[in-house]
Amino acid sequence: MLFGIDISVLAMMGLVGFSIAALLYGFLYGRIERDAAVERRRTLVAAPAPEVDRAKPAAPTARRRNVQETLKDLEIKQKHRASKSTNPPLQLRLQQAGLSLPIGRFYLYSGLTGFVVAFLCLIAGLPLLLVLGAGFVGAVGLPRFVVNFKRKRRQAAFVDELANAVEVIVRGVKAGLPLNDCLRTIAAEAKEPVRSEFRAVVEAMQLGMPIDEAVGRMYEHVPLPETSFFGIVLSIQSKAGGNLSEALGNLAKVLRERKKMRAKIQAMSMEAKSSAGIIGSLPFIVTILVYITSPDYIMVLFTAPIGQIVLGVSLLWMAVGVFIMKRMIAFDF
Repeated sequence: MLFGIDISVLAMMGLVGFSIAALLYGFLYGRIERDAAVERRRTLVAAPAPEVDRAKPAAPTARRRNVQETLKDLEIKQKHRASKSTNPPLQLRLQQAGLSLPIGRFYLYSGLTGFVVAFLCLIAGLPLLLVLGAGFVGAVGLPRFVVNFKRKRRQAAFVDELANAVEVIVRGVKAGLPLNDCLRTIAAEAKEPVRSEFRAVVEAMQLGMPIDEAVGRMYEHVPLPETSFFGIVLSIQSKAGGNLSEALGNLAKVLRERKKMRAKIQAMSMEAKSSAGIIGSLPFIVTILVYITSPDYIMVLFTAPIGQIVLGVSLLWMAVGVFIMKRMIAFDF
């Protein structure tokens, strides 16, 4: 006993506090790393530039200066967009998922989903706290999970089809077709979601928007590096000129090589993902098997107060372990 409190209870409280701290650190690790990277870039930018020998005439040509200024402007815009796209608003996330759904209707559907989930749990005879928790998850977590799932699937489909669309533009330009006609061909004959995104670009150009700004808006709907590459190539070509077919041909090769590298990374990480899945599901499988063979032995965890504390702490540690394994096998490319 310590200050009138059992030492085992204090140990349990300490473990719970440590688990919550570890979980919060895991969730905030990505943001901390991003802030550190931004600070490092800011330090590099603020560093004094090296002195240049003025005796050497190193004046670039007008076209090269134009290209450099265009790249610098695009880099600034890209950083601004990337900072906003890490956690976009819900309305923009719905657009990125390809859902033409008003935000009010989405909240209505979310509330109905939470009500249905809570009602089913209440019919099943679960305790009131679990019913409220399940209703909250059904209203807040489940709809957003579906939106994020559809958003990632749409982005993957866009990346798979973008290289083919770029090659269509290359063949059209080599055949003598204007760039606008090539974009209209993609907007009419490509697969979804490339067709709808290029249709939006063509409609914006018909309203008088320049091609670089029309293509730059595509990044807001599909915030991917591949979309950024495509917009940068067209922006430089529209402002500085150059061989568009050669530049887009090189871009198509880069997109296909990135696709191959992504598939290779996924194939090499499948062993780690399967091991993590087996390790994460093993405690639940063992619990079910023990309940089937010896129900009285396992039910102590659900009926006794100390058993419920042990079960809660174990679930929390399991959540921390699953989160850490997910971060270890998640490769950003």
